[in-house]
Amino acid sequence: MLVNLRKEERSLLYYITAFLAVGVLVLYLGQPEFNTAYELALSSGYKLPFWWFVVLLSIGTMTAFWLVSVYWRVAGFKCDPYLMPITASLTALGLIFLFRLRPQYAERQFAWLLLGLLALVMVTTLLRKMDWLADYKYIYVAAGVILLVLPIFFGREQYGARSWLDLGILQIQPSEFVKLLLVTFLASFLAENRRVLSTGNDQILGISIPGIREYGPLVVMWGISLLILVFQKDLGTALIYFCTFLAMVYAATARMFYVFVGMLLFFFGGTVAYHIFSHVQARVDIWLNPWAYISDKGYQIVQSLFAIGSGGLFGSGLGQGLPGLIPAVHTDFIFSAIVEELGLLGGCAVLVLYMCFIFRGLMIALSCRDDFSALLATGFTALMGLQTFIIIAGVIKLLPMTGVTLPFISYGGSSLVANFVLLGLLLNISHEVNGGNETEY
Repeated sequence: MLVNLRKEERSLLYYITAFLAVGVLVLYLGQPEFNTAYELALSSGYKLPFWWFVVLLSIGTMTAFWLVSVYWRVAGFKCDPYLMPITASLTALGLIFLFRLRPQYAERQFAWLLLGLLALVMVTTLLRKMDWLADYKYIYVAAGVILLVLPIFFGREQYGARSWLDLGILQIQPSEFVKLLLVTFLASFLAENRRVLSTGNDQILGISIPGIREYGPLVVMWGISLLILVFQKDLGTALIYFCTFLAMVYAATARMFYVFVGMLLFFFGGTVAYHIFSHVQARVDIWLNPWAYISDKGYQIVQSLFAIGSGGLFGSGLGQGLPGLIPAVHTDFIFSAIVEELGLLGGCAVLVLYMCFIFRGLMIALSCRDDFSALLATGFTALMGLQTFIIIAGVIKLLPMTGVTLPFISYGGSSLVANFVLLGLLLNISHEVNGGNETEY
């Protein structure tokens, strides 16, 4: 396809700007009383009315994305032209619903968005050449373990998970950044040991088995996932880590044997944790029968199911539903609010955007010229897809509720910044794949 990459990117951003403007306008026409319900207090003491606040933040959001694209044009960055518009679409939808549900969180999300875009620019400027990252894989493991252990001793519990560090002016969730270190380590390790893992050193019952040096990381990953599950009470992150690991092992070796053994280990560990730890048992019990706990710990998932069911095919209309009945609707359950007000079609449109992101990520992986870059792109794409699947499966009761964010849409500063870093690393790989071509991708 012959196109000017950045021109194509900016053209798509214009459509997303129009989408955001229409969303804000619909909110205003549907609920003009918001104008008196919320005011942004500035440092000068002046209070900004709600709708000026919404308009300025909307313009600021799209201007920031547009400036990033212009910077890449000036800097000669020749990455995939579709990933940032997809991301901008998801971010714009998230801001519209945060304005609708919790305006004060939209204000904070905008600040995190600017930090995320700054991180994106820094990653695509400083880490444009990424092959040297493969030489420091054990440093990533050490850094990741330290970041995971810190919240166990110094963290604070929030939303039932002890995975937050309070830094005074802000709180961060280290596990959101550890997942990037995990993928980088696995890409380097698997690229180095791919041949042995595929063929094996020994035979047991006719099955090729590698040596302990090769299968050791499988056992370590199983242990780390259980550590997160037990001590941080973070079922979602544990699932994401382990499933990403299995996806990358399968991509490297094409052997279902590793996936089968990995799933057995995880289910064995999860079963033991269910019988020993009360918080794990509570999550599973709510998943199996939330109606028995409708007045307390099952309240959120029941309200989520009511919201999704009441949305029907076309939804109640933006601003016309009752998603405020779900306490954590701005974070874990924002997909329920989207389906209630935009209907099944709106929910499917969100899924299509994520599928487009995954498709572009896998296309980048397939086009890579070396194993490390291919596995890195596969891992980042799997990470995005699995997180999306796990949280949406949780709010529709397909899986136990896990408490992770819907990428780029839910409120969550650490998650948003980490996902923009992920996007930057994926775009760096696409820049290398493109080989300096300015007009073709």
